[in-house]
Amino acid sequence: MRAIRPIPAARRGRNSRRRTSVTGAIALGAVLALTATACDGSGEDNAGGEPSASATQADDGKFEIPQDIQDRLKEHGIDLDKWKNGAWKDWDKDDWLREAGDFINPIIEDLWDPDRMRDAEEPDKAVDDDLAGDQGVTDPTPDPVNAQTVKTPYHDNAAEAGKVFFDGPEGSMVCSATVVEDPAHPGKSNLVWTAGHCVHAGKDGGWYRNIAFVPSYNNDGKSIEELQNATKEEVAPYGVWWGDWAGTSDQWMEQGGPTGGQGAPYDFAVIHVTPEKGSEGKSLEETVGSALPVDFDAPAANELESLTAIGYPAAPPFDGQRLYQCTDKPGRLSLSESTPTMYRIGCTMTGGSSGGGWVAQGSDGKPALVSNTSIGPVTAVWLAGPRLGKEAQGIYDAVSEKFAD
Repeated sequence: MRAIRPIPAARRGRNSRRRTSVTGAIALGAVLALTATACDGSGEDNAGGEPSASATQADDGKFEIPQDIQDRLKEHGIDLDKWKNGAWKDWDKDDWLREAGDFINPIIEDLWDPDRMRDAEEPDKAVDDDLAGDQGVTDPTPDPVNAQTVKTPYHDNAAEAGKVFFDGPEGSMVCSATVVEDPAHPGKSNLVWTAGHCVHAGKDGGWYRNIAFVPSYNNDGKSIEELQNATKEEVAPYGVWWGDWAGTSDQWMEQGGPTGGQGAPYDFAVIHVTPEKGSEGKSLEETVGSALPVDFDAPAANELESLTAIGYPAAPPFDGQRLYQCTDKPGRLSLSESTPTMYRIGCTMTGGSSGGGWVAQGSDGKPALVSNTSIGPVTAVWLAGPRLGKEAQGIYDAVSEKFAD
């Protein structure tokens, strides 16, 4: 087996040219990891995950951040006025918030403009490390399956799919993601499923910043040339939705990294989102018209007839602007005898497809999300994703329950 890596997010180093302003919600001290506990700022664990205060809406529709939360942000070295004017680009290691209770993601209106979204690129970084092969139960390497473009408009054929944008030390990055159902709000979900490495850097870093989801990105499948002068409404017809809460596994935060397969069997995340601008009171699910159920008891790989992976591959020969999918009968990939066996399919999608949903037909005959893209080889001939179990369900339930009221 050769050069397994987390499918990297595409990045770019230059900054947006547009002036931005903070106008939205903030999450501090209660992002839920596997344990569903968080710090409330008093030095004691808050098992319920409830912050001591929250943003309130002023008469002009803007959000006001309570002074006690602003004070707690300053304890982390974060001043909101400086943050919105570019201080979020300071990646000093001491300021890179790492723990579950440290997730901070205030909305910066219009930060993700069409140029910034379009120009996210794959980093020029070679992956040379190899992993041992057949440990545990691993099936033969699948034949490559050529990724096929999803028919446009994407909303008519994959309404749940979209892109997650975020910033890290190397610049702007992008992953793929899926709108999923929320058991606490049937028909009105604001939950998005993606990979853990799309929200958190793993063992050597912390939470990424400016995390936002764009459903049906480039809905009409325009070329990169056609997108040069596209409006934000053309690029993001269903709006930009900022993460105000996120959860990933302890295993990813403690083991994960940019190369190798460490943490990959637990490389999943759930984001709760809120609109950057008004959505007429509608949830994300109501806005896009659909959300996938998540199956935490999906059959083993050898019991599935097929899986379909969907995403926006950005590394060559792709450019990140169009939605693709691969369908194949899955096999098994085991990275070690002590970690869960992953699903693996043949697929030529590249970096940028990370976090994209893997869909199978459930026992009721309807599609359900059973995994997400996590790792693949530098040769881009197959993809692997975690089989979702109790750890993934714990994160999903915790984020859902946080907003149940």
